Amino acid sequence: MNDNRSARSLFLYSTAVSDVGYVRSNNQDSAFAGERLVAICDGMGGHAGGDTASTIAIRSLAHIERDDTDDDVQDVAEMMETSVMAAHDAIVGKAKRERRLSGMGTTVTAVALVAGYWVLAHIGDSRAYLLRDGHIIRMTQDHSYVQHLINTGRISEAEAKNHPQRNVVMRVLGDFDIDPRPDISIRSAKPADRWLLCSDGLCGVLEDSTIEETLISVSDQEECAQRLVTMALKAGSTDNVTAVVADATLSLDASAFDLPHQNPVVAGAASASLEPIADIVEGPVTTAPKLRAGDRSPAQRAAALSSTESNQRAHQQAADDGVRMAQPSATREDRGERQVPDTGEIPVVHKKDGSASADPNDPAVARAIHHEHVTQRNQSRSRKRRMRISIAAITAVLLAIVGAGVFASYRWSQTQYYLGESDNVVAIYQGVPTNVFGLNLSHEVERTTITVSSLPQSWREQLSEGISVANLQEGREHAMLIRSEAKNLKTQEDSTSSPSASASDTASSSPSGGKTS
Repeated sequence: MNDNRSARSLFLYSTAVSDVGYVRSNNQDSAFAGERLVAICDGMGGHAGGDTASTIAIRSLAHIERDDTDDDVQDVAEMMETSVMAAHDAIVGKAKRERRLSGMGTTVTAVALVAGYWVLAHIGDSRAYLLRDGHIIRMTQDHSYVQHLINTGRISEAEAKNHPQRNVVMRVLGDFDIDPRPDISIRSAKPADRWLLCSDGLCGVLEDSTIEETLISVSDQEECAQRLVTMALKAGSTDNVTAVVADATLSLDASAFDLPHQNPVVAGAASASLEPIADIVEGPVTTAPKLRAGDRSPAQRAAALSSTESNQRAHQQAADDGVRMAQPSATREDRGERQVPDTGEIPVVHKKDGSASADPNDPAVARAIHHEHVTQRNQSRSRKRRMRISIAAITAVLLAIVGAGVFASYRWSQTQYYLGESDNVVAIYQGVPTNVFGLNLSHEVERTTITVSSLPQSWREQLSEGISVANLQEGREHAMLIRSEAKNLKTQEDSTSSPSASASDTASSSPSGGKTS
């Protein structure tokens, strides 16, 4: 029971470092490092798609940082699963609305500290490592093809590092027909627990033993994250590299002094959406420090200054270090800061007095934005109308071509004749023995008295398929030929089977009865 009370007094302190790397043109990773929640999302799906997917996932999870009144572990576990599923729905919906984002997706690995327990949600091939009592435990299993090969004993861990399909992920959140439910696990928390959440740009090139040694030897969170990212890049990582380092600390250990409050840190693609995330957590958030050499993170310095009298100094320090801080909209309004609407591209308006403005609160700019939106809507409607007309015209032309082809085929078919079967007699047909879309291209014009069943099998088979003739007269002549050959065949059969003929044949062939010369 005492251990449980100690666990419940734990708090989380975390930071993140993310770098685009040496190969990729943009950073599609996103990370969140707070006092209650840490998360890493590795986006995929092109230049814009990966950014968008990972950002959506972070924004979907960020509210858990705010909901610190709910100490029911099972409730939070369900909340994390629901948040991941909601991110999936949002990604799918956005991909349907914007075709350029089709095929985007993201991994999600998130850990929340709740009433002395760790709640872990995971889908994809990003990883979560827990350092406890001097040893790391890999807390997640990659949802990847190579992990499947490892699990089935087909390759080893060492072989997986260089496998040609090592980047094939079998389960992610995204615009795919894949199960989006995350793995959820719960584990008791202990003081001095240290977490590393990282994208595969880091764990894909560094050995677990190297990660363990760094987590143990570098106590400073910022320095630890910086060193891990740097080592991954030096080891040849060709992907974005992101590391989130989080430590569990007993609040009782800090009772003798004023424990600083940490503002959440947002890294990677999601840092472009700082203001919306600040609104979600209902508090200030900062961008993560860039990859650099140094002992202390500018994010930590800015985050540590959270009191009202220190806010101004925090803003200045963050600006000096290249770290941006965003306040929630309520705070910005109280300070009289203008709210910038989400208008997308804001036009620059050149006024009559020669000045230029891009302020969306300027009436002239607001009118220009409205005019641009109206123009875009009209252009979109016009494009859709032209597309519908084009589709209708193409469909009409195709139908006309098909109709003309069918009519021409029918006209040609009526110049042809063939012999076939009708009610067990040979008949002459006009047309060809087939149909198009249910339309029969032949009809009976004349019937003979030749019984089909009386004909040899070869004739019956030919009649069932149709014996082509040039015209009606040729058809009649062919029918007469069939009748004549049928009669000759029957005469031969009758003469062969006649008793007198057999006797005569026997006598003429006998040596005693034959003539002599």
